[in-house]
Amino acid sequence: MAISAKDVKELRERTGAGMMDCKKALTANDGDMQKAIDWLREKGIAKAAKKAGRTAADGAVAAYISKDGKTGVLLEVNCETDFTANNENFRALEKKVIEYIAEAKPADLDALNDGVIDGKKVSELVTEATATIGEKISIRRFVTYETSGKLTTYIHMGGKIGVLVDMTGGSDELGKDIAMQIAAANPMAVDRDGVDASELEHEKEILRKQALEEGKPAKIVEKMVAGRINKFYKEVCLVEQIFVKDSEKTVKDILGGEKVVRFARYQLGEGIEKKETDFAAEVAAQAGM
Repeated sequence: MAISAKDVKELRERTGAGMMDCKKALTANDGDMQKAIDWLREKGIAKAAKKAGRTAADGAVAAYISKDGKTGVLLEVNCETDFTANNENFRALEKKVIEYIAEAKPADLDALNDGVIDGKKVSELVTEATATIGEKISIRRFVTYETSGKLTTYIHMGGKIGVLVDMTGGSDELGKDIAMQIAAANPMAVDRDGVDASELEHEKEILRKQALEEGKPAKIVEKMVAGRINKFYKEVCLVEQIFVKDSEKTVKDILGGEKVVRFARYQLGEGIEKKETDFAAEVAAQAGM
């Protein structure tokens, strides 16, 4: 099948492999991006697979903590352009919705859309905002934490990345450091127990094939995999990561006696593919050219 330059470029950005290797990987896997990433990693060509996905939708991620500090919310609201994301009406809607979530604690998006703010359903407020602003507005996702410990939030670049952290305690500074670590390093879980079993097995399989591709004897492959899995854990487990503000310490070191109970990290538009517009072609079409 024909492989597009756009797909080759994306694969290169996600793996760090060369252009020709990326094209070869896509061709060998019928254009399947994830299989191509695995293929490159098995061959030892790819440095890593960036799992965040393409950030292809606009809008903003917002965070909120109740006045008593016991309820925290992380919310993503999408729109079509970054210009609209800074619109006063858009931000006002986002603020109303996130405060409502903290108070009413809806179970899911359906319950949220059926919720009532100022006498109107949330879904109606979103529809009105769409009509007023002139772009499609949608509430994509949210998470609510209730705790007897300490909640901290961090918003990066005006809403491109948002983090909500639930800790057993600690100072405001410690909470902010942990939230910024999560924003920057994108851990998969707090510790090894939290790593998804299917993700772990997938990584092991990649490492097995990688070792065999390197010509290692089958009898020592499993020992090699075990060693490399430890490196994988240090990359994806929050407490084992190198602290971004001090390379001599791990996150566990700076936590001291405190613990991270759970965290949520939203990257704006991750997993959503935004339609690319050819403005020249669009203008030409409207002009009848």
